[in-house]
Amino acid sequence: MESPEHDLDPVPGKGAGPVLDKDGVRLTVDDAIATVTLTNPAKRNAQSPALWRALAEAGRLLPGSVRVVLLRAEGKSFSAGLDRQAFTPEGFDGEPSFIDLARGGDAELDSTIAEYQEAFTWWRRSDIVSVAAVQGHAVGAGFQLALACDLRVVADDVQFAMRETSLGLVPDLTGTHPLVGLIGYARALEVCVTGRFVTAEEAVSTGLANLAVPLDQLDVAVADLTAAILAAPRNAVIETKALLRGVQGRSYEEQRQAERAAQARRLRDLAGVGE
Repeated sequence: MESPEHDLDPVPGKGAGPVLDKDGVRLTVDDAIATVTLTNPAKRNAQSPALWRALAEAGRLLPGSVRVVLLRAEGKSFSAGLDRQAFTPEGFDGEPSFIDLARGGDAELDSTIAEYQEAFTWWRRSDIVSVAAVQGHAVGAGFQLALACDLRVVADDVQFAMRETSLGLVPDLTGTHPLVGLIGYARALEVCVTGRFVTAEEAVSTGLANLAVPLDQLDVAVADLTAAILAAPRNAVIETKALLRGVQGRSYEEQRQAERAAQARRLRDLAGVGE
């Protein structure tokens, strides 16, 4: 039986007051756990430059106590992608339209896209682990926002789709690198150029999602994962994340060396020996 409107409660960190609440983004912090929530379910959490700036600001506002950042969304859809108003001649109030941007110089266009990308880059910082809780549609920019996180827990109704190519564009919000890393070049190319939906079952089987659960169990699954992450010592998590993130850019021998150096730091730290 379908829930009429499922708003996900930020179970870890529940009760914490908002640090930021504007332009469809709310940030709450409860000690080691921060929760970033997309808060415009009436528009299926469609994205805009203002929302992207708010997401980037949320990243800058994280206190040093935070170890896990949860990304979630109110309503039936995680995010339906870019607000179609972006493609109108008028664009958004107070913003240059995409048409205006296309008519501008190369440097200005590159700088603007780079600014938009900032909303999607901080989720992989070495000092945090980010977890996306994804339900319903995660399309285009919504798909890329989920991909920006380290881990993804999805509801069994999830539908990922990369629709940019179908619209004559390309995915440019940092989603291509993690997508290829997760599911491989050939499958990533097929998903992007066809714009088809990827279901929860396929997402888990291909490595796109870590876990799929019934919608009404999404909160509990995310809370359990968060608790497991926090159970490990923070510095060990940071070093392990850095090791794994760096694999693609290192040779086998370079990775061996990186492992030795990281372990030496951990052993000295545990023994209370300064370097």
